[in-house]
Amino acid sequence: MVAQLEYVKRVEPLMKDMAKTHGSTFTFDHLPLQQGGSLSPVTIAYETWGTLNDTGDNVILITHALTGDSHAHDPAHPGNCKMAWWNPLIGPGRVFDTDRYFVICSNVIGSCYGSTGPTSPDPRTGRPYGMRFPVITIRDMVRAQHRLIEHLGVRHLAMVAGGSIGGQQALEWGVLYPDLMDKVVVIAATAALTAQAIAFNEVGRQAIMADPNWYCGDYWPGSGPSTGLAIARMLAMITYQSEEVMEQRFARKPVQQAMAPSPANTPELGGRFDVENYLYHQGNRLVERFDANSYLYLSRAMDLYDVSEGYPSLEFALRRLQSKLLLIGIRSDFLFPAAHVRWLAEKVRSLGGDATYIELDSPHGHDAFLKDWDQLTIALQQF
Repeated sequence: MVAQLEYVKRVEPLMKDMAKTHGSTFTFDHLPLQQGGSLSPVTIAYETWGTLNDTGDNVILITHALTGDSHAHDPAHPGNCKMAWWNPLIGPGRVFDTDRYFVICSNVIGSCYGSTGPTSPDPRTGRPYGMRFPVITIRDMVRAQHRLIEHLGVRHLAMVAGGSIGGQQALEWGVLYPDLMDKVVVIAATAALTAQAIAFNEVGRQAIMADPNWYCGDYWPGSGPSTGLAIARMLAMITYQSEEVMEQRFARKPVQQAMAPSPANTPELGGRFDVENYLYHQGNRLVERFDANSYLYLSRAMDLYDVSEGYPSLEFALRRLQSKLLLIGIRSDFLFPAAHVRWLAEKVRSLGGDATYIELDSPHGHDAFLKDWDQLTIALQQF
């Protein structure tokens, strides 16, 4: 018991520092999990903007991407995407108009930004869960979010919207709770990940687990597998870009800015290309703000997602959709190719659903949903 208390005393401040929780939290007792077992208790970190009306139905739920958090909007810095990840889209008079709507964004379970995840203390031991945290899915995330909106007094959603793994969540909302929302916006996501995308994610996970500082997930917060996590992020950043924009930005230019340390602190082999330095920088930035075990769990949830799981067929699952559906593809997206997003829209229409497809003509690849604000605004306004 003494050792356990000492562990908590030393680790808890580090865990709180890593969480960087914005806004508020809501804790409930028990969440049954899709893969079996349950999570108990469950805390959800969330933020809200605007005012909930008397009928509880002027609500927009925003769902975030893999390493995102609940801080989608920062009223103190309106429009500044460096301060909040969807800031240019949220606020008074913007697409997600906080003068009209009550906008909610919650941090998913499994993350390290205030919601219950691998960095959270296991109530049985007081130590962080680490790899003892249960396998979670997109459906589990959505069910936890459903508990949150019930707690907030929401009776109906005007819209659910998100990109990438957030787009998977938005689609799952439409299928799992078909009569609860008017519109669903799925950006740069499909009904299931391709084998190629799963393969890239697995290479990233193996980089983390091969790091000697991973210790099977039982590392001290703040001193974990930084090399493996940085390499995983480097690989992921390649899939978020496109060849087109990489050539435009970097080509074969030598390093242009301050030299970022390589994840493995390896010697230079004949100089450094600018694109290499960019990847090192991105890897180092993620290590500073994200937990490696959370990366393992959330990337796996992305892989495991199949909207048809638990239903007789994909068609059966998609026929459950009752809301208007907007699917936004990105011309240069390597991770979720636009053709796959378009196919899903056509599939929903063939089954009698109300689905619209819009394609962003952007060179920014998968990351366009976090960069191409003008095109995104136009697409969302049309919907």
